[in-house]
Amino acid sequence: MNAQTTRRARIGTALAIAAVSLLTAAGCASSEAADGGTDSTADSGAAAEPTTIDLVGFAVIKSAYDALGEAFAETPEGENVTIAASYGASGAQSRAVIAGQPADVVALSLTPDVQAIADEGLVAEDWASDEDKGIVSHSVVVLAVREGNPLGIEGWDDIVKPGVGIVTADPGTSGSAKWNLLGAYSQALGENDDKAAAEAYLGAFVDNVVSWNDSGRTATEAFVNGTGDVLISYENEAIAARASGIALDYVVPDTTFLIENAAAVTVDAPQQAKDFLDFVRSDEGQLILGSKGFRPVGDATAATDVEGANDPSKPFPDVTIVTVEDLGGWKTVNTELFDKENGLVAQLRK
Repeated sequence: MNAQTTRRARIGTALAIAAVSLLTAAGCASSEAADGGTDSTADSGAAAEPTTIDLVGFAVIKSAYDALGEAFAETPEGENVTIAASYGASGAQSRAVIAGQPADVVALSLTPDVQAIADEGLVAEDWASDEDKGIVSHSVVVLAVREGNPLGIEGWDDIVKPGVGIVTADPGTSGSAKWNLLGAYSQALGENDDKAAAEAYLGAFVDNVVSWNDSGRTATEAFVNGTGDVLISYENEAIAARASGIALDYVVPDTTFLIENAAAVTVDAPQQAKDFLDFVRSDEGQLILGSKGFRPVGDATAATDVEGANDPSKPFPDVTIVTVEDLGGWKTVNTELFDKENGLVAQLRK
């Protein structure tokens, strides 16, 4: 409901209350006074005006956010609300919003993609000031393999062996790709923070890549269509693929990287957009995300009975987790690894 409609509703309610008070003062008896019961006449309330929320998201959240939208529509805040969604590679989606694509909610793969929009004044400066720092969903980096795991891939060491074709997204367009490469790089650092070993491992990883793709979703499509031997992916993406009937298996490495997906509302977004994002963060919203393979954020309860998971009753195994903060934060990571000219990944791909 917009602000003007809200003011009108409040004025109407105030006038109705005043009228009832005057009638009572004049001696008009209500049915409740007559028989001790409750007045059977109740305010029906004005129906919410139709509102459309423009959602701009990264590719692999589509099924989860479709489900979130359907559930939100069943709430009082979601009455008469339609979500018009656009999905694509996270970095490309961020640039599209900056270039003028309509957006009320931005739900992207990583914090810098939302921060870039905030830097243009389109999202509030304090968008990440909540206890979860603007993060609304979690996942981890996994290794998806052909059904039956014919190459016997058990962890990171196996995918850099000669002849193993790796499929991944491209960090030039995709947030998913950054998470994938951070997973590969960070596990090789080890407890001794051995950068030489990590650089050597990432070099072997890059040498084995047979397909760079513009998003996590298109990387999955390439793998499903027969490209490569192993797909570096989100845990939730592998689970969703299996739940949809796609024949693949996935391995959660003993050490892997925490994927933190960020979301915010734009400065001109209607109240319904804020309500939707609050719903995504709620316990109900987190369980819906969990049912699609996402790990919970904060103190939210982890979902169980997750179709497509290796163990649906315990879909999110405990493993050693590395975070972007462990590597010095996004400013350090983007400079050292992902700078388009001088970053390690750019140098290794030359």
